[in-house]
Amino acid sequence: MSRALDDARDDAGDETPDAAPILGNVPGSYALSVFRERHPVLIKQVREALPYTPDRRRALDRLLGEVERDVMEPLEPSAHDGAAWAEWGRGKIGGRWVDAPFLWAESYFYRKLLEATGYFGDGPWRGVDPFGPLKQAELDGPDVDGELAALDETAALSPDERAEALLLGSLWGNRADLSHGATGAGGGERATGLVVDDGPLLRALLGDLAPARICLVADNAGRELLPDLVLADHLLAHGQAREIALHVKPVPYFVSDATPSDVLACLRRLAAAPGRAGEAGARLWAATEDGRLTLRAHPFACAPLPYADMPDDLRGEFAAADLTITKGDLNYRRLTGDRMWPPATPFAAVTGYFPGPVVALRTLKSDALVGVPEHTVAELDATGRSWRTSGTHAMIQGRGAHKVGQEAA
Repeated sequence: MSRALDDARDDAGDETPDAAPILGNVPGSYALSVFRERHPVLIKQVREALPYTPDRRRALDRLLGEVERDVMEPLEPSAHDGAAWAEWGRGKIGGRWVDAPFLWAESYFYRKLLEATGYFGDGPWRGVDPFGPLKQAELDGPDVDGELAALDETAALSPDERAEALLLGSLWGNRADLSHGATGAGGGERATGLVVDDGPLLRALLGDLAPARICLVADNAGRELLPDLVLADHLLAHGQAREIALHVKPVPYFVSDATPSDVLACLRRLAAAPGRAGEAGARLWAATEDGRLTLRAHPFACAPLPYADMPDDLRGEFAAADLTITKGDLNYRRLTGDRMWPPATPFAAVTGYFPGPVVALRTLKSDALVGVPEHTVAELDATGRSWRTSGTHAMIQGRGAHKVGQEAA
């Protein structure tokens, strides 16, 4: 358990018991399927997506061998961040992928995938996004045209209905996740509703704090990032936000996670669209130019650690915000420590370390779960469906306390 999380719960007088980290060595578990099924498929997809040279193809084949043998090898001695990963991986590197904490091991996999493609090297593949072809194909796809055109229909809605529609569009946009779709998980299933709905808390915070400085921590690029940007435009245009800091990853990560380049690609896509989508794109373009929409790409965004272990400078950024909104499953895992909490464990108790009000918008794609009543879990389990991991259920979950130790709203 993170010391910051321990301290936060002590300050709040919470006696919630500790929880073990999610591991991949549990037979039949979602985490195990990621290592056994998703990662081998992803390596092969990356290998064929670009015309990699023989040395890069051999490196990808070596990584595939590591995954299939279930042995984590160290980074090359020349790796620019090798010392940091060696420290983070003390007692883990050299062992089995599935025996390490799931959050850590999955992050290490993506770091090694970038190493294999030459992303950090001095050769011609330096800085080339190995997931770029997948992202671009999605952004250029016909589905995006229809989704952007649908914004025109919001003109007939009342202001409250329009705000709700844009919020839910941002929430459910998280289903467009290229990593989750690598093995066809959840394909064709319809979203069936919210497991937790703290939408009233979010609306109250936005109303009480307006105009607020908001940190929006993005997750995926493309079809998810577009509705996130449209939501940001709505908050800025309607005076609920005076500034939005959009936090993205500094390098490609978890297949479809957004980077600064992905944000720019989405801004261009919006600005070139007709109708209300194009109007939103023009406003966001202007907001970026005048500093009301800013980009952040902190290195910690790609660290294999929970937010409880964030460095002081990032903690200061979140503390200076009136509200932080996190998007997606990975950010939720990092918020809650990616542990097997009893599902009814209060969200406020687990996130008490966070230095300000925080609201998570998340479609469920992993086993991390808190703040869900036992009867709700029992009802969903009785369906026999993989509701925790299929992306068919979602949650809006938040905490309104401004400082550790204060009563959660």
